[in-house]
Amino acid sequence: MDRRRFLTGASALAAAGVAGPFAGVACAGATGKVVRVSGYGLLRPVPDERDGAVRLHLPEGFKYRSFNAAGETFTDGSTVPGRHDGMAAFRGPRGTAILVRNHEVNGPVGAFGDPEDAYDPAAGGGTATLQVTRYGQVLRSGPSLNGTMMNCSGGPMPWGSWVTCEETVNGPDVGNDFSGGDNSKLTQKHGYIFEVPSRGTASARPIRAAGRFAHESAAFDPASGAIYLTEDNFAFPSGFYRYLPPRNPLAARRILDGGRLQMLAVRDQPGKDLSAGQPAGAAYKVTWVDIDDPDPEFTGKPSNDEAIQAVGKQGRAKGAALFSRLEGAVYHHGTVYFVSTQGGATASGDTPPSGFGKGRGQVWAYETWSSTLRLVYESPGSVTLDLPDNVTVSNRGTLVLCEDGDGDNFLRGLTRRGEIFDFARLVPVAGDSGAEFAGSTFGPGGHTLYVNIQSRQGVSFAIWGPWHRGAF
Repeated sequence: MDRRRFLTGASALAAAGVAGPFAGVACAGATGKVVRVSGYGLLRPVPDERDGAVRLHLPEGFKYRSFNAAGETFTDGSTVPGRHDGMAAFRGPRGTAILVRNHEVNGPVGAFGDPEDAYDPAAGGGTATLQVTRYGQVLRSGPSLNGTMMNCSGGPMPWGSWVTCEETVNGPDVGNDFSGGDNSKLTQKHGYIFEVPSRGTASARPIRAAGRFAHESAAFDPASGAIYLTEDNFAFPSGFYRYLPPRNPLAARRILDGGRLQMLAVRDQPGKDLSAGQPAGAAYKVTWVDIDDPDPEFTGKPSNDEAIQAVGKQGRAKGAALFSRLEGAVYHHGTVYFVSTQGGATASGDTPPSGFGKGRGQVWAYETWSSTLRLVYESPGSVTLDLPDNVTVSNRGTLVLCEDGDGDNFLRGLTRRGEIFDFARLVPVAGDSGAEFAGSTFGPGGHTLYVNIQSRQGVSFAIWGPWHRGAF
């Protein structure tokens, strides 16, 4: 029996007519109350349509199929790499979806796919592009960007591209990475964002003006042309950034290099620490500080710890706010929602996680139109929400949170009323206690939720069922 099956609260259905998640309504984080709802009902073991093995627990009526596991073969004949992570779905021909998926591979392990196409032939990360049916059957697949490193998350762009983010600053100019990888084997600097078209392959040109830091996610604001960027800096404070390209990408149909990088600061409160527990109804007016050197040149091979803070320290010297491990981000109706994985206060009975930040997670909302930052939800403890990571949004405006917790990992829904519910539970992966959900994204029309399991290997899932019964 799932440890969180017994849920209480009101209906999970969000009120109709609200412009976006949490617009005009009080949420759990704003009231300080813990509100849990039954969502789609109790979770139960469901066999995989692919082979009958039970890999997920889902509500009644939902089915799934796993596909494109690490070690299998793409349709172009190359081998599927591991550590599936962030992902986006685009409309494909004849009712199919085009998935662009990250692979968060670290270290100088060699590029997958054709090394002649690689940004750095020594680096093993990148993206794959797949054409799949609504039921997870793969029609075409292959590498679309290779030779990058630790491609964690990113974000879909409305002109049909995926921005993939390197969560590292490894390179031949930096001392060995945190896992002991020999950076001298690398041929290129890393720590950038890259644009990957949903149809075709990437140019493998980094957008250097968008910064060299531990990038996590990207979210695009069509009104201003700004690209909002999160930073996942495990042991140190993280920042919330925006990149202002020299031309609106909607007009250019791509992201141009040479723009301006900025970092969020709380107005009249320089250096505000937002990683700590927040008061009920927390909201802040913000301003933005310029990063003078977004792509620093390192000499003397500084340590990984020194290099990974080089950009953020510039912003904090000007008063930028401090967050804990900013990960997933998504744009919806004028607001960028983003996750602070270890933000918040340490709950009674919980063991504080290691690294910077001692809470079990926060969800923030930045209103691009009012320059206001609001707390949407702060986890009251690991039983309710345990280290949220990637985030997406449903057609009804409910947020989907992928957990990266210490125990059972869940997909959770956070409704526009600020109510949280369990939607899927990952069956523990033998020999890999760190397996987690990642890269959730709804396919065209909302029929299918595609999601990845990142583990020492990795696999993708297609989930479908009676979405009309709940908040998704």
